[in-house]
Amino acid sequence: MEDPIENEDLFEHFHFTADAGQEPLRIDKFLMDRVMNATRNKIQSAAKNGNVFVNDEPVKPNYKVKAGDDIRIKFPYPINETEVLPEEMDLNILFEDDTVIVLNKPAGLVVHPGHGNYTGTLVNGLLHHFKSLPDQSEFGNRPGLVHRLDKDTSGIMVIAKTEVALSHLSKQFFDRTSERRYHALVWGDFEENEGSVEGHIGRSLKNRKIMQVFPDGEFGKSAKTHYTVLQRFGYVSLVECKLETGRTHQIRAHFKFIGHPLFSDETYGGDRIMKGTTSSKYKQFVENCFKLCPRQALHAKTLGFTHPKTGEWMQFDSEIPEDMQALIEKWDHYAQHAKELK
Repeated sequence: MEDPIENEDLFEHFHFTADAGQEPLRIDKFLMDRVMNATRNKIQSAAKNGNVFVNDEPVKPNYKVKAGDDIRIKFPYPINETEVLPEEMDLNILFEDDTVIVLNKPAGLVVHPGHGNYTGTLVNGLLHHFKSLPDQSEFGNRPGLVHRLDKDTSGIMVIAKTEVALSHLSKQFFDRTSERRYHALVWGDFEENEGSVEGHIGRSLKNRKIMQVFPDGEFGKSAKTHYTVLQRFGYVSLVECKLETGRTHQIRAHFKFIGHPLFSDETYGGDRIMKGTTSSKYKQFVENCFKLCPRQALHAKTLGFTHPKTGEWMQFDSEIPEDMQALIEKWDHYAQHAKELK
């Protein structure tokens, strides 16, 4: 959904710029002095596999670095050699038949095994629930997954139980015939009740772990988010988002781009006071809100898709989770009694 499965997540990235006084030097030697614990063989192997870039072009190990060169290298994270094992887990299942399962993922649950998370993921729980699931990708242990949600994003997901269902659902997501709506609490108020955010999304050129909006489309992939303001609380707003595309961190990156980062989103700057007064009462109020919902206030509320087997349109809705609902109610109460906190 909002965070599709991407091969880039399996790589560790490094980024350097050659100094103005840099003398010509083989790139493998240049990188050995800058990437901790990287052997020359490891760097040469990365170059041979097309994972060393100078000015966005892949280069060979004998490339001579020049002053001002923009250099990137990526190494695959170590492959987890142990089998992903089934783990007993309480799953909030909304619908299940012999083809698909629709569930409500809680915040804090990692969807699939990956670097640093090989146990306790949703996939581990699914493998316990099912005897077998189709494997969606050669790039990792992600059986049955058509899409994913961030660890700290809650909400509805669909899982395929057969290869045919997986193919069918994947095509729906690719063709944008599925329907996805999210609720988010964001900083600031809006002049209009509805709007759209458009701008290519790609990995930040400064920090590969976060996504950045490139409005001129020079990097990244095209992305579009439609939103409707549901409630206004003065310094924050509750919005419904409808995705036209499904890029990594799309909602989080788009709303940061337009100056309305998601409330309590540490990665995109929403975990500090962005709007409001300077009074100590207000500051304490916001701090209490952060403690109440210590994650980005984002929930995948509804999901619609065509059933891969029956052809029937399936529509699912989920309740806002307790932490986010309590946060909304607290801001609603604030909006009605704002003078007390000024």
